[in-house]
Amino acid sequence: MAYTPNPRRVQDEMLQSIGLHTMEELFSDIPDEMKLKRPLALEPGKSEIELRRNLQALANKNINVDQYPCFLGAGAYDHFIPAVVDQILLRSEFYTSYTPYQPEISQGVLQAIFEYQTLICQLTDMEVSNASLYDGGTALAEACQMACDVTKRSNILLADTVHPEYAQIVNTYRISGKMKITSIAGQAGGADIEQMLTMINQETAAVVIQHPNFYGHLEEISRLEEAIHQQKGLLIMIADPVSLGILKSPGQYGADIVVGEGQSLGNSLSFGGPYLGFMASTKKYMRKMPGRIVGQTLDHEGRRAFVLTLQAREQHIRREQASSNICSNQALNALAASIYLSMTGAQGLQAIAARCHQLAVYARDEFVKKGLELKYDRPFFKEFALRIKDPQQTNRMLLENGIIGGYELADALLLAFTEKRTRAEIDKLVALIGGHEHD
Repeated sequence: MAYTPNPRRVQDEMLQSIGLHTMEELFSDIPDEMKLKRPLALEPGKSEIELRRNLQALANKNINVDQYPCFLGAGAYDHFIPAVVDQILLRSEFYTSYTPYQPEISQGVLQAIFEYQTLICQLTDMEVSNASLYDGGTALAEACQMACDVTKRSNILLADTVHPEYAQIVNTYRISGKMKITSIAGQAGGADIEQMLTMINQETAAVVIQHPNFYGHLEEISRLEEAIHQQKGLLIMIADPVSLGILKSPGQYGADIVVGEGQSLGNSLSFGGPYLGFMASTKKYMRKMPGRIVGQTLDHEGRRAFVLTLQAREQHIRREQASSNICSNQALNALAASIYLSMTGAQGLQAIAARCHQLAVYARDEFVKKGLELKYDRPFFKEFALRIKDPQQTNRMLLENGIIGGYELADALLLAFTEKRTRAEIDKLVALIGGHEHD
């Protein structure tokens, strides 16, 4: 017969072990007026089956991308995730991946991070990558701070075609007093390159440009790169990693620091997170890079081994010498990105990127046939803004018809097209919006 402990007896024994007799004695330091003298307003406890039903009912109130086709992008994208990604993540060596506090005995985690760094360098055509940051926004903010540390300057020129949430995070970092942020208004959905060129001078630490930008458009990079390097400042590029399957790499553009959101690489939307911020730079700035960098070496027996090579963060070095206060890397998300990139390969990523662009072009052409127009007439990758009379009402109509619409701008919907979308889904989207706009 199984032994069932008496809860009251266990409680009394625990109290006696610390020299007390009642629960009131345990909380005697809390003023009496601060104590709740009634039971908590909670429902009675539920059985496991009841709890599962209750949680499932709550979850069913959400509409997710497995139910409805999703055309919402603006920094987080509904890309296909191969089953192998989750299967490998579920392995016991990986699913508790967090942060290697005793690094040299965590060889599996260190190797996973090292492989991730290698893949990010190959993807961006840069020389060194860190072990990842929280998300694309924090990666950009850290890159701006890094540029100020490197150049001993404080002025950052930020194109306002950068993701607005990224810009908000950068401006939060400005509170430290290290940076002065100048946001430069764009023109017709693109950065105002001419204005930015006139503002670059010997006090400029870096210029920041997103390519493709928040509206999905391709930016002009070459003249910015030439101008900022003439003044010995840095070029910071924000990149969509999937776009690098077909677009010129940041390294080829001459970028000094590259950042971006890695969610598209094998990580689900997850209703907003956790996500993955990637960062890569030239080797010249490696020692100023935030977070940690894993390196490869040989142990005393000549075997391949991995170590934490650099740790420029306040947990490991004196706070005043740290380049960053971010103390964690997104190890499990980075591992998902590594598995995804390893499985797709260079040709696979190129095919995915091409498919995204082709679908976006098809959608654009179909909208034009319906008499609708894009908000901006510029080259795009997989996203564009469609001019709409009432974006909020249009999104509501789409949802009622089984479609998750786009990101709402003042007079347009920003629509994203990933390789998951089909011509049938796009045709339905076009028909619904076209009919709604012409009513």
